[in-house]
This record gives sequence, C-alpha cells and structure tokens, in this order.
Amino acid sequence: MSPDTPAFEPLEATGYLAPAGFEIQLRAELGEVSGLTAYDRLLLVPGPPRPAAWAANIWYEPVRIPIASIADAAGALRAIQRNWAVYPWRLHRRAGLIQAQLPHVSAKPLIFPAPAPTAPLGSWTLLDEHTVVASARCSSPFPNGEVQFVEDKQAPPNRAYLKLWEALTVLGRQPGPGERCLDLGASPGGWTWVLQALGAQVISVDKAPLAPAIARLPNVEFRQASAFALAPDDVGPVDWLFSDVVCYPARLLGLAERWLQSGRVRNFVCTLKFQGETDHATARRFAAIPGSRLMHLHHNKHELTWARLA
Repeated sequence: MSPDTPAFEPLEATGYLAPAGFEIQLRAELGEVSGLTAYDRLLLVPGPPRPAAWAANIWYEPVRIPIASIADAAGALRAIQRNWAVYPWRLHRRAGLIQAQLPHVSAKPLIFPAPAPTAPLGSWTLLDEHTVVASARCSSPFPNGEVQFVEDKQAPPNRAYLKLWEALTVLGRQPGPGERCLDLGASPGGWTWVLQALGAQVISVDKAPLAPAIARLPNVEFRQASAFALAPDDVGPVDWLFSDVVCYPARLLGLAERWLQSGRVRNFVCTLKFQGETDHATARRFAAIPGSRLMHLHHNKHELTWARLA
C-alpha cells in the first residue's frame, strides 16, 4: 500500500493473524523475532513477509492511522479502498460502529463449488481508541481467513468434507469429471463423497470400511487395505492423491515422497495431523518440496494441509 496522506504511517512490518487457539504454533514457526508486537492473535513482525503456514491471514504493508472519531476512522479506511473486514480484538463496540460506516461486505457462506471471492479485502483493527492499524492487501479473500460454507448435514458421513471443500476453494482447483482420484484414509468417506460429487472416479483406501451409503455411490471403488501398504504400481497413474490418514507427519512425508518419486501422481492434497507436540521440522520439510503450499485451513484442527499441484 502506498498511502497518499502523511497521516498514514507505514509500519515497515507484516501482520500475521493466528487461527484461534494456535498462537503458540504461529510464534514457534516465526521463531525468535526482535520487535514482535502481539495484539492477541495478531502478530506484527518487523520486515517483509515470510512463509507462515500457521497464519490464517497475512497483512501486507500495514499502516498506522491516527483517528479522532468513529467517522474519522471510517473515512480514512474508505479513502484507501472499499472493502474491509475488522479484526475486533478489543474495543469491540467502537470497532463495530466503525465497521458499520464502511461499505457492506457480503460474508454469505459459500455454496461449494463456488469460487473464492476475487475482490480485494483489507483488514483493520483498533490498537486503542485513537489508533487504527490497517492493511489493504491480505493473503486471504475471506474475513480474518475464516471460510464458511452452506453445509450439507444429510449426505456426508462426517464433517471432514468441509476441510476438503475449503482446501479446493482456497487452491482454486478441483478434480473434474472423469479424473482419477486416490483417497487414502478414506473411511467413513467424507472426502470420497466430495470427489465423487465432482464427477471424479475415486479409489478409496482404508482398513476400515466406508459408510454404506458412500460405498454405493457410482464411480467409487473401495480397497480395504493400509494406505502405507499400497504401492504406486498397484494403482497406476492418478490425477489426484488425497490423504486424511491419521498418522505422524514424518510417516506421511515418507508416503508422499514415495508417490512423488513414482511420477504416478499429478496433484496432492494431504493433511498433516499433529499428535501431541507440533512437528515443525517435518512441516518445514513438506514446505520445502518444490511447488508446495502448506497452510492451516479454517476447518483444520491441530493439523496443516499440504498441497502440490501440477
């Protein structure tokens, strides 16, 4: 952002908004940083942006804006751009009154597979009664990085489908009709349900069976086996490999590397599930794979989603 008025003070920092409950993970990922300032879940870190999988939203080039009133704050934000989402960590009533004077931003839940919003969405917060911090450019097009969907509470066998809906929405890519998908750790079938509904051909693999209604769906082939015992030659080329397997991240890394080396998979979407302590070292190894994206989704728990698209 290059504000035209001297009343806007560039902070020469980057803002990282942690998902609720995962502030410790974000701080550990960022490491020891001189000059870091925390405003509850929002961490302002001196210097340019850095990769941060544990950030729900990254605030690029934030500025400090002195304000004299609610109307003054709203006017200053409108002078920068149209669309804003508030991060209300304190002074909730005053922040709400400011947000109410800004143009309305539709936050309707998405109907999957609708695409993510494309309009720029800035973020702002009140540091105190007379100081706004704002960033016109953020990493997420969703308010505070929180993706909401119109849920299907009937067909899927569990709520894991929301995680895959979000991953595909954020990535801006999804399997198309006839594409061949491998769903590892599929039971009871939430991800298989998503992929089959997109028209894909799904090979579902798990030692536990699929929910009967999912197993009966067309274009679903179930193999009752361990995801780790399955060899690439047992399946042949696939367009997508999905994994929501419950295992230690290091073991998942070995599985992903084996399939990468096989050359049989074009696209990967996998969940790193942390059991106990967060394995930051293995997460960094996933992030270092060329073409990778590592992120914490709004529907993730103590886990990250790794993707590598062709």
